[in-house]
Amino acid sequence: MYQRILVPVDGSAPSNRGLDEAIRLAKLTGGSLRLLHVVDELSVALGGASAFAGASPDTFKLLRDGGEQILAAGQARAAAAGVAVDTVLDDTLGGRVCDRVVEQAAAWPAELVVIGTHGRRGVGRLLMGSDAEQVLRLAPVPVLLVRAAEGG
Repeated sequence: MYQRILVPVDGSAPSNRGLDEAIRLAKLTGGSLRLLHVVDELSVALGGASAFAGASPDTFKLLRDGGEQILAAGQARAAAAGVAVDTVLDDTLGGRVCDRVVEQAAAWPAELVVIGTHGRRGVGRLLMGSDAEQVLRLAPVPVLLVRAAEGG
């Protein structure tokens, strides 16, 4: 049961909480984790294509370097708990984060996706969207959503 668990990570508190839950689950099932970090150009281009066009190659290097650090920290966390883990940095740019997660779930192939989520509601969810919700809708495998701690 759930031998291959995909865990999208971005270094946030909700993401780390999802990772912790995935580690606990993998320990129970004897499974392994694949940590996925997607370099999200929206981090650079919140204002649209014109802002994105002004981003330098150094900006993308910084995003990739940050993603590698996030993956290394998550990998160390899982390894310290005795869980087998590998990592994938998706820096292809273009497309939505949720689509990259779903593609990785199918390609690996994962048996479960564990995602930490802010649990936004109302206007916050409407304005920010929800990658977690889209993964839940589109993933070819079960998805476990782990809500952030209160106030987190």
